[in-house]
Amino acid sequence: MSIRLPSGVRDFLPAAAARRRALADAALAVFEAWGFARVITPVFEHAEVLERGLGEAARQAAIRFVEPGTGEVVALRPDITPQIARLVATRFADTAGPLRLCYEGAVTRLQAELGQREILQAGVELVDAPEPDGDAEVLAVAAATLAGANLPDAQLDVGHVAPARHVLAAAPDAAARAALVAALARKDRAALRAAARALPANVAPLAEALGHLAGPARDTLDRACALPWPADVIAALAQLGVALERFDELADRPLPALSIDLGDLRGFAYYTGMRFAGFVGGAADAVLRGGRYDELVGRYGRARAAVGFAMDLEAVAQAQSALGVAGPIAAKGVAVHGAGAAALARTLRAAGLRALVQPHAPDDWPRWLADAGLDAALVDDVAIHVDGTRTPARELLAVLLPKI
Repeated sequence: MSIRLPSGVRDFLPAAAARRRALADAALAVFEAWGFARVITPVFEHAEVLERGLGEAARQAAIRFVEPGTGEVVALRPDITPQIARLVATRFADTAGPLRLCYEGAVTRLQAELGQREILQAGVELVDAPEPDGDAEVLAVAAATLAGANLPDAQLDVGHVAPARHVLAAAPDAAARAALVAALARKDRAALRAAARALPANVAPLAEALGHLAGPARDTLDRACALPWPADVIAALAQLGVALERFDELADRPLPALSIDLGDLRGFAYYTGMRFAGFVGGAADAVLRGGRYDELVGRYGRARAAVGFAMDLEAVAQAQSALGVAGPIAAKGVAVHGAGAAALARTLRAAGLRALVQPHAPDDWPRWLADAGLDAALVDDVAIHVDGTRTPARELLAVLLPKI
């Protein structure tokens, strides 16, 4: 029998695991600095409960199985946000908002981008903070999270579902709607013009405008507000403008580049207001996505407004590797051998170092140290370094324990 992993999952060896752990820790540090409290949710739940909060695509991506003990159908979570919605509606039902929660963990999907079915996520959910203030706060946290990824060219691309919802609602049938969605997804202006012919005369120009309502935030929003939208869309765009102004006040410096794309339909069926995506150098697609989803918590029994985002930690890790960003530097690691090894190792660990007792001396200390991910060995009165050099043990201890 060959020893292999299922398709779409992988092992992370120490250096790769350290990079991903550091990214998760950095994201959680940002979240907690902004007042978000961490929760941990189970990796699987009853399928019918979990799927109540999933869109059609996510339901199809959920991996289901029969729980041996009960015979009930359960599902591995393809997304953590529905679990937060369940918590908010049940465990936090009597907690006054705004409620700030954050999380980190793996989600598993039947099909996923780039063939990776297990994805590491970290994200926040802000509950009972209405727009525009809640939107501005979450955008500011997203900007800080992107900054913590230590990658160049950070950008937030913001949109709102109201303009596209107005246009698509005017489509006479499903085929016309599908043609509009496909043209917008491809940014195909010719196809969009053709699809818009099926719309009422007062809506067709608005549909065509969606194809080029993308670019620098202030200019794009001004162009959008100048169009003859109905009152509800004008109000939504005005709210978006206020949210961006408050984001500018709230966010840590330096700010990421800010753009608007009102024709982006990703997550259209899920979001109820502002939506946004975060981009960084080295990644071909967004590494962070979020928005307002005021209808989700209500599916679990208590309607509460909410806005949040999730960052794809694996995508960030791959971007760092592609650009040659150094991984985290581990604390100095030392092996101790010989008389008094256990006591010395305890002293080194108390000083914040990595230290282990190696009872048996290997034949080749430098190679063994390299394989173990350690920097040196203290063997009686000699320090053996990973590069093969040897120095008096007291010299290394003077560096490692300068206060002793």
